[in-house]
Amino acid sequence: MGISVERDIIKLFMRHLKKQGDLPLGDDAGAIKVGGEWLVATNDMLVRRTDVPDIMTPEQVGFKAVTMNVSDVAAMGAKPIGFLFSLGVPEDMESGYLEGVAEGIGRALEFYDVPVLSADTNEADDLIIDGIALGRTRRLLTRSGARPGELVCVTGDIGRALAGLLVWKNGLEVPAKVRGALYEKLLEPRARVEEGSKLSEVASAAIDISDGLSKELHLLSEMSGVGIEVEAERLPIREEVLEVAEITGMKPVDIALASGEEFEIVFTIPEDTLETLEIECTPIGRTFKGGGTYVTTKGKRQRMPLMGWEHLNRGVKEKNWAFLR
Repeated sequence: MGISVERDIIKLFMRHLKKQGDLPLGDDAGAIKVGGEWLVATNDMLVRRTDVPDIMTPEQVGFKAVTMNVSDVAAMGAKPIGFLFSLGVPEDMESGYLEGVAEGIGRALEFYDVPVLSADTNEADDLIIDGIALGRTRRLLTRSGARPGELVCVTGDIGRALAGLLVWKNGLEVPAKVRGALYEKLLEPRARVEEGSKLSEVASAAIDISDGLSKELHLLSEMSGVGIEVEAERLPIREEVLEVAEITGMKPVDIALASGEEFEIVFTIPEDTLETLEIECTPIGRTFKGGGTYVTTKGKRQRMPLMGWEHLNRGVKEKNWAFLR
């Protein structure tokens, strides 16, 4: 019997990886205590076949490879301090494309003010960029720190990445201004580094939106042992996403909940800290004693469907991403 879903692989390896760092595996990144600080480390792999739309330039590919790793470090409340990567290159890859990827990685390192520490290259069947980001923080944010009675908040807006994917994949006719706003998030997402550092001082739990808001909220609920209720009307959904929802007949809330690789941060904080919070965010719900993840729409409360991306799981892809075909 083969391995069919990403979480099966994780469970398989967890049975054998008994020796772990000071923070057990299961968060956006791992961490060990060094003196009075936490050294945070993460690795995230970009594979061209599954992670790169055809309209993405090689420069954007390189930039994204850095962003997706830096985002994990930021979600742990850490300031990025270094980047490492291994590069798998197909034999027939054009040198111009590869140079564009290199340029994108370089621009991202400048943008996030992070030095490259090491790199490796090997031959592969597809373009693979396996990145590692290091960071440090005095106070660590995890997915398991939420407590009942707190606010659930999110940085930025959500839904544009998936809405942009829908426009591209289905050839939807939308105004150039709308397409530009959607493609900005789809092709050039940015990690919330400054926000993550400031949240390390006040938030109780955090996670970045890489696989979809719905999936991240389910993880926060399960790992913190609390229930989460989100108000659909409070979700920060931009007008451009509403336009795509109207064209496709989809619900804007579904696009927002399923949209992955947003690289926004979802976090929980005590309610009395909201007014003094030094970042822009939107309160979208609350935690409560108990369990389960819910969404309330116009006063009607229901279980939140598990939506988003899971590698190797064809069933999940067909159920939640069928509208891309």
